[in-house]
Amino acid sequence: MAQVDIAYAATAGAAGLALAVSAWAWRLRVRLETRTREAVTARAALEVAASRASGLIQAFDDISLALDADGRAAGEILGPAELVSRWTHGAETPAAALLERLRPGHGAAIDALVDQGHAFEGLALLDEAGRDAASPWRVEGRVAGGLAWLRLAPASSVTLTGAEAIESGLALLADASPTPTWVADGAGLLAWANTAFLDEVGAETLEAARAAKMSFDRGADALVAEARRLGVRQEGFRWTTGGERRRAWRIIAEPAGGGAVTAFAIEVTEAEETRDTLRRHVEAHDETLNHLADAVAIFGPAKRLAFHNTAFRTLFDLDTAWLDERPTHAELLDHLRQRRRLPEVVDYAGWKAHELDFYGASEAAPDDSWSLPDGRTLRVVRQPHPLGGILLIFSDITDELQLRSRFNAQLQVQRATLDKLNDAVAVFGSDGRVRLHNEAFERFWNLSGDQIAAAGDFDALAELCKAALPDPALWLGLKARVADPDPESRIAISGEGRAADGRVAAWQTRPLPDGATLVAFSDVTARRELEQALVQREQALAESQALKREFVGSVSYELRTPLTTIVGYSELLEATGELPDRMRQHAGAIRIAASQLARSIDDVLDMAQIDAGEMELSLGDVRIRDLFDEAADKIRAKVEGRGATLTVTCAPDLRPIRADARRIGQALDHLLENAARAVSEGGAVTLTAEAGPAEVRLTVADTGRGIPYHLQAHVFDRFVRRERGGPGVGLALVKALIELHGGWAEVESEPGKGAAFILHLPLGAALTAAAPELQLEDGVTL
Repeated sequence: MAQVDIAYAATAGAAGLALAVSAWAWRLRVRLETRTREAVTARAALEVAASRASGLIQAFDDISLALDADGRAAGEILGPAELVSRWTHGAETPAAALLERLRPGHGAAIDALVDQGHAFEGLALLDEAGRDAASPWRVEGRVAGGLAWLRLAPASSVTLTGAEAIESGLALLADASPTPTWVADGAGLLAWANTAFLDEVGAETLEAARAAKMSFDRGADALVAEARRLGVRQEGFRWTTGGERRRAWRIIAEPAGGGAVTAFAIEVTEAEETRDTLRRHVEAHDETLNHLADAVAIFGPAKRLAFHNTAFRTLFDLDTAWLDERPTHAELLDHLRQRRRLPEVVDYAGWKAHELDFYGASEAAPDDSWSLPDGRTLRVVRQPHPLGGILLIFSDITDELQLRSRFNAQLQVQRATLDKLNDAVAVFGSDGRVRLHNEAFERFWNLSGDQIAAAGDFDALAELCKAALPDPALWLGLKARVADPDPESRIAISGEGRAADGRVAAWQTRPLPDGATLVAFSDVTARRELEQALVQREQALAESQALKREFVGSVSYELRTPLTTIVGYSELLEATGELPDRMRQHAGAIRIAASQLARSIDDVLDMAQIDAGEMELSLGDVRIRDLFDEAADKIRAKVEGRGATLTVTCAPDLRPIRADARRIGQALDHLLENAARAVSEGGAVTLTAEAGPAEVRLTVADTGRGIPYHLQAHVFDRFVRRERGGPGVGLALVKALIELHGGWAEVESEPGKGAAFILHLPLGAALTAAAPELQLEDGVTL
């Protein structure tokens, strides 16, 4: 081909190529513009979507964080900056800080989410910076797009429905609940607790409770651990002591997912105390019934024996083992019939059916009585039991019936006895009604039995009696004794009043044990007249006694003067030497007789003084040996003149007694004179002193003719004819003088073998018959 053609062909080819390139470029530009417009549109859509996503993230109070396969943060935290700041507090790596704060409570759940894709939900507590309170956050773990995502939102801002809404609502209410509630994490550590829990364990804040590792109770911790291990709800019961009070709790441990456990402590102290009180009340009730003398048996709604006391088993002589098998009511009746412990009836089947019909009764049945073959009588009480069934009470009234019979017989005897009394007697009950009166009461008030029965009570009967004894104060006082239940008003009183017909009526009241009051009236007119006569006679006797003492004193004075003259002149005549012996003997006899007469007069005066209570003892320390020596010197010549001997026996260590030496000596003189007259030739008179624990015994004994038995009882009586000494007051004066000292005298004699008079003197004389003495310490008397 020519070059021109080649050139032309090349030019044409270049032009075609250029044209083709231009067409391709145009088409490419058109396509590029279309794609650019599409990319711009897509970008705008993406920007809108991103803006919407960012807005969505910012619009809700939650934050999200993606985790890589190693469990570390795969990017930044997504969510409002304010919420992120609350969890991270401005940390350099907010995502790492967030994971670090979630690890203690949800580490196990996060690991399970990353490794195995297990989703979880839970609660986490966020301690606000600078505050003590802790706010709950909801934590969710999900897997999406090959990444593990964590989402945290404040519990107050989460809106859920259905079961989740219920669970979240419980979480929101937990802090305000008065029930201690807490959450333990997968490691068993305290993750969250409400205010009631913190108050119970004594922690101010949750952080303080965590730092101190406080727990509600060891038993509660064990339940929480068991619930975490098994993944099943656990319940238990615990007692705690705090605030000086012992309280009961019902512990509920509920697994919350991810190893966390929510625990609740519900206080049941009141319920437990009520249950314990009820248990103790039931035990006390059973124990009380077990101590009753009456037999008690309780049958349940199934007609089986539910309870019986000891008296029931003893009354029917039943075997304890058989009763422990809880027989039915019908079986019990059959068993008792076999042992002849039931009444013998003709139609036992009908009687048994009637007994079992009481289970349908709504009210207690009337009391019944069983007469057993062994002679006992039982009272049977049947009443419905509050818990169903029937309560049976058996009382052995055999003795009661016998006592009632005896009581009725005794009452009849009392009525008959009262009717035989001369006093008018009426018995009034505590209600003031007349219970009993005798025939003398009707005669005393001139009333008939029908009138008294018609009157009925005290007031009406008093109106009938006022016609005979019109004394309003008397009847008012009697009514107080009859009707007033006050113990001070029911004391026994008595008095007298003058009746309208001139009689003197004496009355008295006596409270009776059953609350009744006995009122008795008697006609004491004759008695008062006799008493008045006796009073007048006593006055006359006192006057005569005074006249007698005056007469005795006057006579003794009148007799002493001539006796003194006689004794003086007789002694003068005896001393005269020119007087013949016979005349001198006569003068001596006159002197002796006059001396005896003077002594008798002194004895009579002493007895009169003692009878009048006018004799006083002059007490002093008396040595018995000195008294014996003085008395023996006076009587020795007379005893030896009769050919007898006088013996004085007194222990040298006999201590002195407190007595009147003159009066004791006077008594010894009388006894020795009496012994000297009774002793004969060859006889003996013995004067002995013996010491006792609280007394001294002085004995004057002789070997004379003794005293007849029939006279020994009257030997100390005054002015009684005696064989030893004739009439007189000598021995009576001895007895009176010894009794003035607080002692006593006795005689021991056997006819023909002598007599012994024994004086019992106390170591210290009775001060009633002695002048007052000055008593010093240690018994020293001046």
